[in-house]
Amino acid sequence: MELRQLQYFFEVAKQKSISKAALVLHISQPALSKMLKNMEEELGMTLLIRTNKTSELTDAGMVVYEYAKKINNDLKDMTTILNDLTELKRGEIHFGLPPIIGSLFFPDLLAKFHKLYPNIKISITEYGGAKVVKSVQDGELDLAVTVLPVDENAFDSYPIVKEDMKVIVHRDHKLANRDIVDLSELREEEFIFYHEDFALHDLMWEKFLQAGYEPNILFKSSQWDLMSEMVVANLGITILPKSICERVKSDLVRVLDLTPTIPWNLAVIQKKDKYLSFAGRTFIQFIK
Repeated sequence: MELRQLQYFFEVAKQKSISKAALVLHISQPALSKMLKNMEEELGMTLLIRTNKTSELTDAGMVVYEYAKKINNDLKDMTTILNDLTELKRGEIHFGLPPIIGSLFFPDLLAKFHKLYPNIKISITEYGGAKVVKSVQDGELDLAVTVLPVDENAFDSYPIVKEDMKVIVHRDHKLANRDIVDLSELREEEFIFYHEDFALHDLMWEKFLQAGYEPNILFKSSQWDLMSEMVVANLGITILPKSICERVKSDLVRVLDLTPTIPWNLAVIQKKDKYLSFAGRTFIQFIK
């Protein structure tokens, strides 16, 4: 079995589609299909169940995929280390950034970093907090931003933001004249909430359960501006970090403090014991 076969199979498994993988790999679909068939014949077992739209892994395919992923990551690490040894002071960072966070702190930071290190390329992938952590764990991403806490046995973390969650209500809401509200008082409210793949979803859900109830979710969104605009339209209330609340420019809403205090702590994370390139180390030092 050739290394290229494993790399091609890895991409097909990742994309769950031969046609999509062919586009990424810049080869023809018939050529990729033939390579996969030859690979299956060599192993004497079926690796993929092919349909018109997707390609699903068999049990044998899952085994090959896990080894192919490990080999692919090892090759990337080898290339990174060799580039560092040449002291070219260049490279690429695969960086995960949740959409709800990206526009808050990073445009100016990335612009300043690029000015200082023009030979370092940053490839940004937008995932929710839960997926971004798994992608760092799997080696797909070098670094990512997420909400603390994370598993300290699996990740090194570098804190960057510490602030609290706030409540946003319409100015006609019964609580609008208050400065502070307790989470237990929001039992009957309709919430504009976050999608399940965002770390804020699990963080806040746990706090609601501790307050003795499950929130009544009216809408879910991954965009903080849409969530706040729904409050402006008096469709419900929402709970967002202080930095986001400060960006809501409308006289139709009020921002209230929340008790008990719910911290929103952000950090850049990397997988423990994984080699980090010169580019990645430089980026962490810059952020810190």
